[in-house]
Amino acid sequence: MRSIICKLVFAFLIVGSGVAKSQTLQWDSTFRPTKYKEQVLKFKEDTIRKNNFVFLGNSITAGTDWGKLLNIDNAKQRGISGDITFGVLERLQDIIDSKPTKIFILIGINDVSRNIPDSIILDNYHKILKRIVKGSPKTKIYFNTLLPVNAAFEKFKNHYNKDQHILYLNEQIRKLKYKNLTIIDLYPQFLDENNHLKSAYTKDGLHLNNEGYEVWKNVIIKGKYLN
Repeated sequence: MRSIICKLVFAFLIVGSGVAKSQTLQWDSTFRPTKYKEQVLKFKEDTIRKNNFVFLGNSITAGTDWGKLLNIDNAKQRGISGDITFGVLERLQDIIDSKPTKIFILIGINDVSRNIPDSIILDNYHKILKRIVKGSPKTKIYFNTLLPVNAAFEKFKNHYNKDQHILYLNEQIRKLKYKNLTIIDLYPQFLDENNHLKSAYTKDGLHLNNEGYEVWKNVIIKGKYLN
């Protein structure tokens, strides 16, 4: 695939100088994690069947065994560490063609970290949903809001101090309307008193620990999203 680097220019004011200058932010729609191709090949060997529940996303989704966590035997893991919405779109067709019973989606925080504009991320959300609805109309879709982050851990600096993007995207996710779509609002379930990812639920300020996955599990169970 031909690499396309997209540049956005924003004007900002340098404090004390009164001089407006421009800042160039680059984002690459063709970025794929190092093990993306390897993981996609493994997924192809792990065939999805119509009764399966697919968990689609990045490392946060990949960080647990959904079958064991939810005590079900029809879960299929489709999380790739570091993935972005463009990567999900690239590998989505295999999932659609399999016509699973349910798809649970959490994606976008790595897009934010890589300076992909909110409007582009949101447009990709719509593309993901439209393709699923068109290609597998009986599949039930569960789209999760993005989780908060916690900069106090100082491990994933590109993901920190971008709360306004997370808040905006979550606001837009809550407004999504498609056939067979349910929004799961994870974000408020993970907040501490300072509106950051609660330290008891994370091991590094971005990824969840066992306690964090238990919270996610309880949201799914209480919402009866497995029914």
